[in-house]
Amino acid sequence: MLEKSFKLKERGVTVKGELAAGLTTFMTMAYILAVNPDILSVTGMNPGGVLIATALSSAVACVCMAFFANLPFALAPGMGLNAYFAFTVVLQMGYSWQFALFAVFVEGLIFILLSLTNVREAIFNAIPLTLKHAVGAGIGLFIAFIGLQNSGLVQGDPATLVACVPFKDDMTGVGLLSLLTLLGVVLIGVLAYKKIKGALLIGMVGIWIVGIVLQAAGLYVPNPEIELFSLYPAWGLPDFAGFGSLVGQAFSSTAFANFNIPDFLIIMFSFLFVDIFDTLGTLIGVADKAGMLDEEGRLPQIKGALMADAVGTVVGAVTGTSTVTTYVESASGVAEGGRTGLTALTTGVLFLLAIILAPIFISIPSFATSAALIYVGFLMLSSIVKVDFSDISEALPAYVALFAMPFFYSISHGIMFGIIFYVLINLITGNTKKISPLMYVLALAFILKFALLG
Repeated sequence: MLEKSFKLKERGVTVKGELAAGLTTFMTMAYILAVNPDILSVTGMNPGGVLIATALSSAVACVCMAFFANLPFALAPGMGLNAYFAFTVVLQMGYSWQFALFAVFVEGLIFILLSLTNVREAIFNAIPLTLKHAVGAGIGLFIAFIGLQNSGLVQGDPATLVACVPFKDDMTGVGLLSLLTLLGVVLIGVLAYKKIKGALLIGMVGIWIVGIVLQAAGLYVPNPEIELFSLYPAWGLPDFAGFGSLVGQAFSSTAFANFNIPDFLIIMFSFLFVDIFDTLGTLIGVADKAGMLDEEGRLPQIKGALMADAVGTVVGAVTGTSTVTTYVESASGVAEGGRTGLTALTTGVLFLLAIILAPIFISIPSFATSAALIYVGFLMLSSIVKVDFSDISEALPAYVALFAMPFFYSISHGIMFGIIFYVLINLITGNTKKISPLMYVLALAFILKFALLG
């Protein structure tokens, strides 16, 4: 049955390998079960309910990815999009979280319509192969930066914006966790060098166990006031009552109180814009790393992948969470050997289990997942060597896309700037044959986006 559904032999994988890849992807994504409720709760949404909505919408989207596209990509409410939902739409603009959910719902419906047509597929195929390689490498730097942040290795600094954690002064708190992250990277690297299957998963669990031992020995002392939590697996019950307070609220009277059509359109299209290009960027980068793109840089199963993303967004809006999108952490499962929808299905099932076992999954420490993200970033960076650096018209746009993702903290911004630079440089230098008509349209749309929407 699994062979027929996922074509395992055709892609050279086994059930065991796909299950391990799905578990690895889930473990690197599990932080969203803690982070998303934390962010959305500032709007007044019930955090326990948001956790269940997050897990449920992620599970549905992952199952859709498995059966619509047979690809190893996982989905969940997107970071950045949830912050825009909470801090911009609700706290800054003053709209209710119900209004924001309705905007996400409409965005998801439009996404479905676009996925049924060839619009998004055409955008994917129009992006030059050089930029696709750069996007893969840029995502590598982006998720490595996320890992550095989550582990505490990168600290904010008023003079230089970022700085390394002061190990010498902080070896009982974040400094210790940061050191464990680095040791986790070393452990994963050694296991990978030895060609041990499941290196990422073994490395994450192994360094988590080291942390548990340190806590048992009294060398690590939990202190929730400074966000140093116990490393022991926890247990508890899901907040179904809180979940009930969120379901269907996108259509409540509160969502339409003081409804402003111009604001609604700006908010809805902002969600749509970022969702489209975050998803395309992730699909490009992870598919390129997995060797799933054809000779022309196309992804054969992209329409199903885009539909899974759109369905997940609609389900998320109905159940009570922000926009669902394809996750860059899918790269961890791909690095572990995941090549079929069975990987995505495994991740989806684990998200369902997370509803019951949420406290256990949330207790996966950030230093363990961060180590995996940093290592996966290294793996994805290798795609940049496919760029022809002797041709400035190809290399400079690739370079811009590469640095824009981590420095602007946005996959979509990396794609946008890369496309704008590609069109302008090749247009001015007379290489117009390299530019497809759709690339002109995209470049103009992105320029207008930055000019009018920010």
